[in-house]
Amino acid sequence: MYRAGLLRGTPDRLDMSRMDGAERDALLGLLRLQAEWGADECLADHPADRFAPPPEALPPRGAEDRVPSVRPRAAAPDAPPRPGLPIAPDASRAASLAQAADSLDALRAAIAGFDGSPLRDTATNLVFSDGTPGAETMLIGEAPGADEDRLGKPFVGASGQLLDRMFASVGLGRGRDLYITNILPWRPPGNRTPSDGEIALFLPFVLRHIALARPRRVVLLGGVAAKALLGTKDGITRLRGKWTRLPPAAGGLPALPTLHPAYLLRMPAAKRDAWADLLLLRQALDEVLGQR
Repeated sequence: MYRAGLLRGTPDRLDMSRMDGAERDALLGLLRLQAEWGADECLADHPADRFAPPPEALPPRGAEDRVPSVRPRAAAPDAPPRPGLPIAPDASRAASLAQAADSLDALRAAIAGFDGSPLRDTATNLVFSDGTPGAETMLIGEAPGADEDRLGKPFVGASGQLLDRMFASVGLGRGRDLYITNILPWRPPGNRTPSDGEIALFLPFVLRHIALARPRRVVLLGGVAAKALLGTKDGITRLRGKWTRLPPAAGGLPALPTLHPAYLLRMPAAKRDAWADLLLLRQALDEVLGQR
């Protein structure tokens, strides 16, 4: 009996503590023999049907007598509604500060005092604007670079020098015809591309900047500015080359997307496209002059 039980893998039937020494030696001898034969598992008395559904667990007899009855809990009285947390409190505060600014100087002070972005802590200077306030043409770029952060003015580095030459080629200069700003007023560390969250955070300031500057048209320099103010996901190479309009929230002004000067420094062959955009701007300006 012991041998059969052991061979069939039912050691639960064996109580080796009740065996004498001879019986234990015999069983251990059988185990050694099976190991020599290469046996590495034991078998049950009957094959298991692994495709059969599991048996339903039945409560032990009399269990129902031991289970206490559970009374339904009375419905709790309605609790007062919890005040919801404000959604994006920094963005809401930015919008409030921007709307409260009634002049360009007040807007600059509002941005300088806004502490809702860590960019302020890593930048050297606030880069608000340059050029001529009240100019009919407003240029909006992406974000300050290292030179802009050091001097506190937009487009004063290598890309700014190219910008000046580009617009001078069609008779425009920042000293009399252009007003210039960026989507972000603080330099992102390492000149990285602004994140979507940073753009959304500072967009109320940009919209207010446009409203207070009162330009007649806007030139969007690069994909970041174009996507942010036109509310599109299209790239700048698809947006450039034609006039469009800003959304009503941005004043509905005529807008001309074009390539960023920093991109032109990396891709000189694209200067031909940028020149075509400048000719569109010059043509629009001449039409306005002809109507006066």
